[in-house]
Amino acid sequence: MSERHPIIAITGSSGAGTTSVTRTFENIFRREGVSAAVIEGDSFHRYDRQEMRERQAAAERAGDKHFSHFGPENNLFPELEQLFRAYAESGSGRRRKYLHDAGEAAPYQQPPGTFTPWEDLPAGTDLLFYEGLHGAVVTPEVDVARYPDLLIGVVPVINLEWIQKLYRDKNVRGYSAEAVTDTILRRMPDYVHYICPQFTHTHVNFQRVPVVDTSNPFIARDIPSADESLCVIRFANPKGIDFPYLLNMINDSWMSRANTVVMPGGKMELAMQLIFTPFIWRMMERARRARGAL
Repeated sequence: MSERHPIIAITGSSGAGTTSVTRTFENIFRREGVSAAVIEGDSFHRYDRQEMRERQAAAERAGDKHFSHFGPENNLFPELEQLFRAYAESGSGRRRKYLHDAGEAAPYQQPPGTFTPWEDLPAGTDLLFYEGLHGAVVTPEVDVARYPDLLIGVVPVINLEWIQKLYRDKNVRGYSAEAVTDTILRRMPDYVHYICPQFTHTHVNFQRVPVVDTSNPFIARDIPSADESLCVIRFANPKGIDFPYLLNMINDSWMSRANTVVMPGGKMELAMQLIFTPFIWRMMERARRARGAL
């Protein structure tokens, strides 16, 4: 953690909904005039799309049925930890982009599924903002979770997470249901060992719970809407959280535990605005004081 160079990290698996949370933070940053160095978690994968396919095929031929993007062998965990450390210490670091599709790749005149060259972060940013798979990853070799000043987990119940992934990969990326199901199965051991444990390190978790039948996610025709869901918000340390204010501002919300608020799913973005805008105010004020003390 660093008062002068704070870090916010959003962590969640593929299909969890971290991109939607990122849009909420982008709105807060724009409204509050905060300059953020944005880091995409996919840019810290070890291999580009073509090499990953080749290595996966080789792994399957060798009998490895669990080769995935979730584990340490296919990610640059030490480099991610180094970026967080460098930014916390000096506001510096290096990043690159992963070009998911033709639209993202066109400005760089590169094929989709490739990485841009590494480059220095822009100078003078107010904070670093990470969104991806491993913002709170801890292994015997690395501890990324110790650096962020604010760690947020986005964790739909598992069937909803699978429905969201199936819908996106089939309708946006053109994969078959069988191919997406195979990916889910391959990732399961790494999901258990490297994704789930991160949510014990997060400061706040947002979990969307559908109130419609999702018992077989592999035949779902659409994603349950926000109005067909509840949002469960768990605070690791509830000290300083104004629960009466939240309950008063968000209709039909209640507390299920001393550190947990439940509300209609459609109110999740409003809740994030209410919770995190004051946090960012305080974060920016501490940073200004710390930089002014130098």
